[in-house]
Amino acid sequence: MLLFFWITGVFLAAVWLWQLGNVLFGMPGIVDVSLPAWDATAAELPRLSVVVPARNEAEHIRACLTSLLSLDYPSIEVIAVNDRSTDATGSIMGEIASTPLADGKLHVIHVSELPERWLGKTHAMWKAASQATGDWILFTDGDIHFRTDALRRVIAYAEKDRADHVVLYPTMIMESPGERMMLSYFLNNIAFIHRPWKVSDPNARDFVGAGAFNLIRRSTYEAIGTYEAMRLAIVDDLALGKAVKDHRFAQRAVRGPGLASLHWARGAMGVVNNLTKNFFALMRYQWMISLAAVLGAAFVGLAPLLGLIFAPGMAKLGFAIALLANALVYIRMEYFTRVSPIYFFTHPVATILVMYTMLRSTFVTLWHGGVIWRGTKYSLQELRGK
Repeated sequence: MLLFFWITGVFLAAVWLWQLGNVLFGMPGIVDVSLPAWDATAAELPRLSVVVPARNEAEHIRACLTSLLSLDYPSIEVIAVNDRSTDATGSIMGEIASTPLADGKLHVIHVSELPERWLGKTHAMWKAASQATGDWILFTDGDIHFRTDALRRVIAYAEKDRADHVVLYPTMIMESPGERMMLSYFLNNIAFIHRPWKVSDPNARDFVGAGAFNLIRRSTYEAIGTYEAMRLAIVDDLALGKAVKDHRFAQRAVRGPGLASLHWARGAMGVVNNLTKNFFALMRYQWMISLAAVLGAAFVGLAPLLGLIFAPGMAKLGFAIALLANALVYIRMEYFTRVSPIYFFTHPVATILVMYTMLRSTFVTLWHGGVIWRGTKYSLQELRGK
């Protein structure tokens, strides 16, 4: 038993020291496009199309579209898609399109029926992109707020770095301790899934996508098959990023505090609810992979603390190093997340909630025989491509 504690402690120490190394040496490599170097002049910028799919987004769509129409970008069109909304989303879009602020830049598409073997959101994005006239297409969501210079800066970076796909990590608005606890957990553990500073390496497996800000060259979007090739992708943003990487186009991840902001979830359980539809999809709808992910999260997130409590004598050392490295990750990531490192102490609680979310996503999807998303059910059989 003593040997077991030693081996487990050493392994966990190595895992968390690796994560700490990623944070110390990897994260600073992500370009900050809010810096003065990327404050490009308007005359240098290509035409841009912004695609905004929205279903029942009456609460947020006005602010989103207003911020987009207020951008200081010279050649832009905004294509908003009212995807079968049952609230005032469509009428708000039409109202904004008729204002002087729109000045002909806002085009509204109303979708009343969803074709077979399509997700609502991917269909909405595909339909809008098929009418886009820009050299670049930005896929975003209806609850994002943009700073006036956001697109100008990211496009300037993309053109100078000859990128084909650029993801800007949005600034997460966190209003409660539960939100900070959960979102800091995900942000601090991002390298366990994808290393955003490695997506530019064509030989690395890492890829990236973000529903809030997926910017892609029109030629690249068409070359990967458009969203028609990803019509049943529940996690559509990552599906786009993976397709770009698989086709060996130039992919980049950048940050820019305040350039694109959203309040993604209300409270800790809001995060759980938002992720319930996604986790099982990320596990390729395989319950064994999902169970392995739950056990992995438990081992990495809970075992350091349990080992420190129960391991005998000097066998505690590895677990202590793992916990210290974890704490240092939270301390260092405060610079990027603006979340106090005090949430290190809630890491075990966040881990348990993440495990619950994984299990809940698996159970709910299997119980319903598919994913119910925004009032529409997509069968597990079609999602698995059978």
